[in-house]
Amino acid sequence: MIPGDTPFWLAFLIAGTAMSVMVMLRYFLASGMFAWITARARPGLYAKQRKQIMAEIRWSLISAFIYGAPTGVVFWLWRHHGVAQLYTDWNAHPLWWLPVSVAIYLFVQDSWFYWTHRAMHHWPALFKAAHRVHHESRPPTAWTAMSFHPWEALSGAIVIPVLVFLVPIHLAMLGVVLAVATIMGVVNHMGWEIFPRSLVHSALGGWVIMASHHEKHHEDYRCNFGLYFRFWDRVCGTDRGLSTRLDKREAVLAGARG
Repeated sequence: MIPGDTPFWLAFLIAGTAMSVMVMLRYFLASGMFAWITARARPGLYAKQRKQIMAEIRWSLISAFIYGAPTGVVFWLWRHHGVAQLYTDWNAHPLWWLPVSVAIYLFVQDSWFYWTHRAMHHWPALFKAAHRVHHESRPPTAWTAMSFHPWEALSGAIVIPVLVFLVPIHLAMLGVVLAVATIMGVVNHMGWEIFPRSLVHSALGGWVIMASHHEKHHEDYRCNFGLYFRFWDRVCGTDRGLSTRLDKREAVLAGARG
């Protein structure tokens, strides 16, 4: 633990580095696990993408420090100075607030992502400066989720650190938010649909983003800008449905396997 009277610059360095390493480990655990699943469920899917995957990992390690540093500092400030709205007492707020707080965090994060993501595609200079790196993954893989240019990583990294100063959330529920962000980020980029077709085409699939929906964005940059939900895409007329490329890719793989 870092003492509360530690100079801010030193606390920033220690807490930021420690949390960055944790984000890095989370990335390797999640992306590595789903890459392993992909190798067994869809053998050969990433066969020609080794160079791309190495680039994705390099960019992701940079992103890990950008995401981790502010989070580590906020955690230190909360632990020693009580300046954030995090809490650990289950009785501090009504139990119904637990799922509501998770929903608020996910919706705000999704909303911020939609509009910043759409802006990056609307202005070519912004795309070139911040977002082009992510779209160099053609097609995306299980290692793509955090493959961002530092400017784009910075735009995404500020959301939760700001929210914890504004919206109360139990530490365990914040863990749920981070788990959802990690898992959805990986499975929606890994190049095949892990969920059953019946779920993808269900009423839930009509509102929750899955790989088939996000793959469409990587095909046609002008649509499907959401992170978790299809809400803003539907409201703003940018939802173009699901990709068929995943099915075609799987058919090619199946044919190659005989």
